[in-house]
Amino acid sequence: MKHGFIKTAACSPAIRLADPDYNMEVVKRYADEAILKGAKIIVFPELVMTGATCGDLFFERKLVADAGCRMHRLLKHFAQTGSDALIFLGLPLETGGKLYDVCAVLQGGNILGFVPKTVLNSGGVLHQARHFSAPPAEVTCIRFHGEDIPFGTDLLFDLNDTIRGLMIGCEIGDDLFVADAPHVSHTYAGATLIVNPFAAPARVTGAEYIRDLVRMASAKSVCAYVLAGAGAGESSTDAVFAAPQIIAEAGEVLQCAPSYQKGITYADIDIKHVTHERAMTASFPAACAEEDGYILEPVSMEKTETELKRAFPASPFVPLEKAARNARCEEILTMQALGLQRRMEHIGCKTAVLGISGGLDSTLALLVTVRAFENMGISRKGIRAITMPSFGTTDRTYENACAMVKALGAELKEINIAASVRVHFADIGHDETKHDVTYENSQARERTQILMDYANEVNGLVVGTGDLSELALGWATYNGDHMSMYGVNASIPKTLVRHLVQYEAELCQDEALQKTLFDVVDTPVSPELLPSENGQIAQKTEDIVGPYELHDFFLYYLLRHGFETDKILRIAESAFDGRFSKEEIAKWLDVFYRRFYAQQFKRNCLPDGVGVGSVTLSPRAGFQMPSDASYGKRLSSIAFD
Repeated sequence: MKHGFIKTAACSPAIRLADPDYNMEVVKRYADEAILKGAKIIVFPELVMTGATCGDLFFERKLVADAGCRMHRLLKHFAQTGSDALIFLGLPLETGGKLYDVCAVLQGGNILGFVPKTVLNSGGVLHQARHFSAPPAEVTCIRFHGEDIPFGTDLLFDLNDTIRGLMIGCEIGDDLFVADAPHVSHTYAGATLIVNPFAAPARVTGAEYIRDLVRMASAKSVCAYVLAGAGAGESSTDAVFAAPQIIAEAGEVLQCAPSYQKGITYADIDIKHVTHERAMTASFPAACAEEDGYILEPVSMEKTETELKRAFPASPFVPLEKAARNARCEEILTMQALGLQRRMEHIGCKTAVLGISGGLDSTLALLVTVRAFENMGISRKGIRAITMPSFGTTDRTYENACAMVKALGAELKEINIAASVRVHFADIGHDETKHDVTYENSQARERTQILMDYANEVNGLVVGTGDLSELALGWATYNGDHMSMYGVNASIPKTLVRHLVQYEAELCQDEALQKTLFDVVDTPVSPELLPSENGQIAQKTEDIVGPYELHDFFLYYLLRHGFETDKILRIAESAFDGRFSKEEIAKWLDVFYRRFYAQQFKRNCLPDGVGVGSVTLSPRAGFQMPSDASYGKRLSSIAFD
């Protein structure tokens, strides 16, 4: 449960209709298996103790009483196992002369509450309004096997003492389908996890529909959601049941079992992620359970370590599946181009100026600029691409820069800056043989001065090429490549830049241009500010600041999810298992934090640039932080044990 993770299980067993004895044994077996796997929240289908398709057999008092008795026997078993897992299972319950479709909430040898179903359909296969009653307006206590048990829809199970922010609400089956679904008021009252014991006849495309409903419920209500549906054993007289098992978290489906398969689906839910999302969502109301008439049932659990089985993608900015990745690339390129187009049209500008180095970032900026000019219907001759070779420029990058500009039909201008930089060295008294930060930054600032002044000369707009990863690490020269008139790559992480250029290469019909773009993709990332070695790039960025795939991973989970340092380290170990050791990850995580906090002053004065995703470092529409914030305590939790 460390870091807010808790293992959940959605169970869909094969049952026998109207046979509580058999169903009790099935529930026992499934629950024992889930507990053995470490699950702490275990959800069974609606009316699992009898089956949901018993029809008028629900009017048989013996069937209803037997279901309650067998459920009560389960308590003795769970008490003997010593498990403190919360178990949610459905059964019919008679109280006050009325019959209800309820979810029993069990822990060890105790019943913590009965939550009745709200929405009772009046037709179709189940025809529940014929058998069951609507729930009372308020939570009451009912007598069950000699105990007083809370009974009502407005019951929340509070596990704050175990995981801060964990509160569980329950809705049943069709409750999910209505506009004012119970989960809406549950989450407004503070519930962060919704469970749904579910039973509904399968329909063609129905599985996708239910999956989307669960995903959107978790997104709109900013919660985790576990649905366990009825399947094998239900009556096939007029329908079949698909045994849906779906676990979602804040708009993302973590696990979804194939339809029509009995079994257990597990997922490690991150409650801290949910609470972070709520804190970042200004429109989400403050919890007011007591004011809304809710009863909070305190629940205690032993704080145990959750053995993570959840997969964390090593490249969270890049979809794994190629079709999804291509769709993402196309949308991002469109957004980048539209942002630049809007800015140029607004200021009445038909000339774009950018520095082209033959590296990934400037290549992407050039491709985006070409798209913007195509959108505006103006000649690509208005794109003035300037290559500015100096001490570290290699033939490979120089030739690639020239080739792609010519192939794309833009105007190429070459300005060698070596002489100008040497004059500057003389002006400030710098020894050219001293390859320090002055040596490097003088070149970067000279290039920016040329771009800005040339843009004035041709009435153009300087298109920035720096990316999100460089901004995060401060890997940019202040008032050098840090500055432009519009930054098209400002919200694109380095790991995604490579895929965007590769996507454009794959679309390209010009074989020569395609070959050049593929070579750019394969070129090591470098600012080329130090002299080359035997014509090869001597200064490789990732040798200095660390692998960009790690830094992008750190950046995503820091900004998008608000994870603390040791949690990022933990999930990075899982994501990069076999590629980087824990010591390597910790080393570069330390570098990331030190640079990220020390370089905020550069990000506080960024030029405008389109934001394409939820992670942006724009001081206007994204991340805001004082330039002198302390970072030391965030690093102290990194350990090697």
